[in-house]
Amino acid sequence: MVSRISFLQGLTYACINFLLQSISTEQAKRFTKFRERKGLIDKDVVRTDRSLPFYDGDDNPNVNILRDILLTYSFYNFDLGYCQGMSDLLSPILFVMEDESESFWLFVALMERLGPNFNRDQNGMHTQLFALSKLVELLDSPLHNYFKQNECLNYFFCFRWVLIQFKREFEYKKTMRLWEVLWTHYLSEHLHLYVCVAILKRYRNKIMGEQMDFDTLLKFINELSGRIDLDAILRDAEALCICAGENGAACIPPGTPPSLPVDNGLLYSQQDDDVL
Repeated sequence: MVSRISFLQGLTYACINFLLQSISTEQAKRFTKFRERKGLIDKDVVRTDRSLPFYDGDDNPNVNILRDILLTYSFYNFDLGYCQGMSDLLSPILFVMEDESESFWLFVALMERLGPNFNRDQNGMHTQLFALSKLVELLDSPLHNYFKQNECLNYFFCFRWVLIQFKREFEYKKTMRLWEVLWTHYLSEHLHLYVCVAILKRYRNKIMGEQMDFDTLLKFINELSGRIDLDAILRDAEALCICAGENGAACIPPGTPPSLPVDNGLLYSQQDDDVL
């Protein structure tokens, strides 16, 4: 049964991919969505993890596979399409699996949970950032009050962390290790939010001591990339999650990504392509 399912999945991916690859230049001129999505994907894949041997160099076949998977997915899930950040989520999957079809279906499964991050109305992101604000209020009220006084309660400075699961904050191997921890749903399926809290708490004295406003805070958070101690942050996040207990769980509204929705038909809203 497993091998048959795997065969059918591979066949489905191959068929969709073949149809897209067979679109001629003349056909593409009359297919606006195809041109738009392919253009966005072409721009993104050539700047995704190109410093890694797996993706570096001209005419790298793995970059082409990354492009094909993303283009195929954008039509497999037509309503969601393609948005910036998706290439960051797919890149480590392809690196680990080294198989085009299996990487595609793993990406499909991942997007069942993280797809709302890319919705046009950004409801999935707003829900998570709201939950993050409630967790900070619970676990570090002075820091929360500081953000409130400085009009930072939207927590948009954590947007990139949440959107692509800290992909750009750690080196490649550490990112994959972090994802393994997060995707086991050990302690909580929203452990990524506790990781956010742990990072903010670790730098709270600097943030508050230097009286950072929103713009300064956003710049500071972005410049933490590559400088965060993953082991320490994971220990802190797990301790915070245990400490918060049921009160922490109550801060996170039901259905907050990466929770699977009750009705898959309601997962994505109808939308045009969006570049986040």
